Amino acid sequence: MSMTPYAPMPSSFDYAVVRIVPAVEREEFFNAGVILFCPEQRFLRARVYLDRQKLKVFAPDLDPEEIERRLKAIEKICEGDPSAGSIAQLAQRARFHWLIAPRSTLVQVSPAHSGICEDAQSTLDRLFEEQVSSRSKLQGC
Repeated sequence: MSMTPYAPMPSSFDYAVVRIVPAVEREEFFNAGVILFCPEQRFLRARVYLDRQKLKVFAPDLDPEEIERRLKAIEKICEGDPSAGSIAQLAQRARFHWLIAPRSTLVQVSPAHSGICEDAQSTLDRLFEEQVSSRSKLQGC
């Protein structure tokens, strides 16, 4: 009897880039994370990282610990962590849409983008490296 190896099926996903916007009126920002939602894989996660050097250049008066708390809250909401409040208790789709809703605050997200993937976690990791990681940006210099 021949067994066919499992081949992952492509799944659609949506993602948004998390941005730090120190002065909303100036429309300047830098990327600090990625949120990825793949309903077929029951996947909603975020990877975040605050580049403190960039923050110091953009807005030396802002408290990096406060911004990191806000970024970690995004991760907790994605995970459905009860410590993140009532939003974290919503269904994944509702949490994703709440997270990507437009805001005029210090932490904002880009418009949502779509794609196809086989493994949502590796796609999140790749997008994080492309959009946020200072390592990948240095390689492009």
